[in-house]
Amino acid sequence: MLSEMHGDGRKIWRNMFRTIIAVIGVLLAIPVARAQYDGMGADEISRFRPGSMWFYTGLRPAVPEKVRKYDRLIFDLTYSDWMGDLEPLKNDWRSIGLNTNLMFDIPITKGNTVSFGTGLAHSLFRISSPGHIFSADSTGSYTTVSHVLDQNNPDIKRYLGGQSVSIPFEFRFRSRGWKHVKLHLGGKIGYQFTQYAMVVTKNDNGRFITKDHSLPDPSGLIYSAHVRFGIRNWSLYASYNLNKLFTESSSPQLNLIQAGLSISLF
Repeated sequence: MLSEMHGDGRKIWRNMFRTIIAVIGVLLAIPVARAQYDGMGADEISRFRPGSMWFYTGLRPAVPEKVRKYDRLIFDLTYSDWMGDLEPLKNDWRSIGLNTNLMFDIPITKGNTVSFGTGLAHSLFRISSPGHIFSADSTGSYTTVSHVLDQNNPDIKRYLGGQSVSIPFEFRFRSRGWKHVKLHLGGKIGYQFTQYAMVVTKNDNGRFITKDHSLPDPSGLIYSAHVRFGIRNWSLYASYNLNKLFTESSSPQLNLIQAGLSISLF
């Protein structure tokens, strides 16, 4: 009798366990099925937002909208370099740049396959330039660049860097659907509020950083052209600054170039 009761109890628990698993599976399948929104069709309404914040609606519930908007917060992580009097692709991998773009996506077509983007951007570039010293000339009217023999010294790192704010603008072309292919063609116009030469040295007493903000002729006005090409959140990025890094004709004639990867979070 006792063994039969134990057997019946195990059978009941097995059935309950199977029922619980089945219910959990159904509950999990419902949001997954709802999340499989393909974005197809101009008349479909979606509460979902693009990017890694796909289900984020902010402080208030999402308002249903017929036109989905994309690429409103974009980070460009780049390799920074120059073209002109000094050869490109001679600097090392520590030449890192970061662009932060907060954009409005303004649909032009009904399905938002073509749109216009604009907003505000902050850009940071730092070119690791071993063997190059940027400084003011003896009169303090233009920038000079000199070559040094310590370019292979691991205890000395030299950089040219700067920061700027700008207004980006771009035409955006994308295919229909959630997993769309996209192409952005555009540019930026803005102001470079700092540019410096930096030297980092290491010795037995520690690590020391020296920044020289006294370069006499950094370009204040900046304007550039850029392109992005990718799928959904990710794209390849390249840009070319049409302005020179230094304004005086006696200074090195260099244009900033950047290439890297963009990620759209929202």
